[in-house]
Amino acid sequence: METETGPIKLTDLASCGGCAAKYSAARLEQLLAGFVPVEAENLLVGLAPADDAAVYRLDDERALIFTLDFFPPVVDDPADYGAIAATNALNDVFAMGGTPLLALSIAAFPEELPMEMLAQIFAAADEQVRAAGGLLAGGHTIRDAEPKYGLAVVGTVRPDGIWPKNGARPGDALFLTKPLGTGLIMTGYKRGYAGTQQLERAIRWMRTLNRDTADVLRPLQPHAVTDVTGFGLFGHAREVAERSGVRLRLQSERFPAIDGALDMARQGVRTSGDPRNRDFAAAHVRADGVSGVLAALGYDPQTAGGLLVSLPAAQGPALEAEFASRRLFIRRIGYVEEGSGVVVE
Repeated sequence: METETGPIKLTDLASCGGCAAKYSAARLEQLLAGFVPVEAENLLVGLAPADDAAVYRLDDERALIFTLDFFPPVVDDPADYGAIAATNALNDVFAMGGTPLLALSIAAFPEELPMEMLAQIFAAADEQVRAAGGLLAGGHTIRDAEPKYGLAVVGTVRPDGIWPKNGARPGDALFLTKPLGTGLIMTGYKRGYAGTQQLERAIRWMRTLNRDTADVLRPLQPHAVTDVTGFGLFGHAREVAERSGVRLRLQSERFPAIDGALDMARQGVRTSGDPRNRDFAAAHVRADGVSGVLAALGYDPQTAGGLLVSLPAAQGPALEAEFASRRLFIRRIGYVEEGSGVVVE
């Protein structure tokens, strides 16, 4: 945005952006190990084990989903930033099988930022919450040298319709509902390797809510679902495998990539979250013979990524046909078998 004192680039005010700013998954595990999980009859999902959101049962028909997510700017356009941050938070509700109901803004901004810029961030977030079926009803804002924005979201789900991370079963097929590479493209653009065309593709995917995807999946009752965000495909696959007590076998030649992402990986572009994701997942991921480029795609932290879905392989053709009829993206990327860990072929 142009001002009287010159242009303001949001990403210049952040040390890292989007879900690459997430706390290291390995350190987070150590931190949570010191907490005694809360036990309550109606707490259906809490920290034992942790999932994409907390879920609390109100009665036999209704449960509340509660989540929050915020991060520094991943792009310079204020409206894109607000929409992407909102999408990333709202998608946690869809990843649990629910629908958003109410959201509150979490905002930290330098006082020097123009009011027009802040208004665009909030307006874009409000539009995205409404598109998800919810209402943005307030929030809290503080002063901070580094901009940060996101949402706390409440959603609803039937108690018997929750999609956990820990339900994958041998014989399931694995699907991904968005291509990978947002971190690679954002970082490549900032370093001058990627152009505006690649940037616009990545932004379009990051602004895409998982609402329509969840609507298609809901009648099929998938065994396990999680959204692929800051820990990368391999990190989130490790969580599903470990918590489900199974092995995920991924087929690297089927990994979908946003146009331009693999070019960034070939040029050696990596985000600040890449080494942290490797620290978390590498010991549990066997990727012998897989190219460094595809490995980089698997470890790349995603912002507002797609859903990683595990459901019976026999339902796969019907799922793919339904996605095709609605012009939604989906790609089968592997299957579930007995064992442990993640194997990448």
